[in-house]
Amino acid sequence: MDTRPPILCLLGPTGTGKTSAAIAVARRMDASVVNFDSRQVYADFPIITAQPSVEERAACPHLLYGFLPTEEKMTAARFVALALETIETVRGQGRLPILVGGTGLYLRSLLQGMAPIPEIPEEIRQGVLERIRKEGPQKLHAELVEADPDYAARIHPNDTQRNARAAEVYLATGHTMTWWHENGEHTPAPYDALKVGMRIGLDELEPHLARRIDEMLALGAMDEARAAMAKCADPEAPGWTGIGCAEMLACLRGEIGPDEARAKWVKNTRAYAKRQITWFRKEADIRWFAPGESEAIADCAAQWLASRDES
Repeated sequence: MDTRPPILCLLGPTGTGKTSAAIAVARRMDASVVNFDSRQVYADFPIITAQPSVEERAACPHLLYGFLPTEEKMTAARFVALALETIETVRGQGRLPILVGGTGLYLRSLLQGMAPIPEIPEEIRQGVLERIRKEGPQKLHAELVEADPDYAARIHPNDTQRNARAAEVYLATGHTMTWWHENGEHTPAPYDALKVGMRIGLDELEPHLARRIDEMLALGAMDEARAAMAKCADPEAPGWTGIGCAEMLACLRGEIGPDEARAKWVKNTRAYAKRQITWFRKEADIRWFAPGESEAIADCAAQWLASRDES
């Protein structure tokens, strides 16, 4: 009998209905949704990052959404600490924690433990940041493709934070991020996790992503970005590095027009979804469902919890 507390994890690429599935589960049992999407933590971008709507949040508690200022950085280590605290709060209320999101590294770091990477010397960190200021993150990403192709395939060339982290770790330790994740000693979170994934082909998902972006633009994505820019105009701020945010900011700064901003947003979202599909395909012990099968997912969760009680 597994005596570890249960948690449900709903995962998959962007735009596949994970929130709807979580709400379907919450209709059957007392549950709270805990975000594990690295972009949906930012307070200034609820539309652009597709955070749950007011109506969705009314269905059950939603936690770790929209709380972080644009200028602050979210890391896997910070997420794990916040998630552990939040999960225990939810459990203390007698509710089932449902982790929902698409940032595979965050979920893996929680469930399998963090790689114990040593502290990075400040001179190395500053040297990497100076290179990014001069050359951009794309140059570091190109080097990462050579040194650590598996990790490079999971992050976008424009992702300043993760490309910098990969570079500084390699420079400081002589080992890649993949090496640390595979060889370091890890302390898993003390939970019994049911992992449920949304399976869809990229070609099928792509037109939906484009329609979703058009809906975000119609809802006021550009105005949202304009308001965020009034608070923090630094394009290197962590909140601006997300897909959609970066394209809107470039448009507001006059670097590209609205049509090009939309086209880049669609292109970059497709590339991100492809990386997510690749990542989750390599994860073990996932029960797969198609988008829209929310009631079947709720059935699966209920049956799993019942089987735990019986064993």
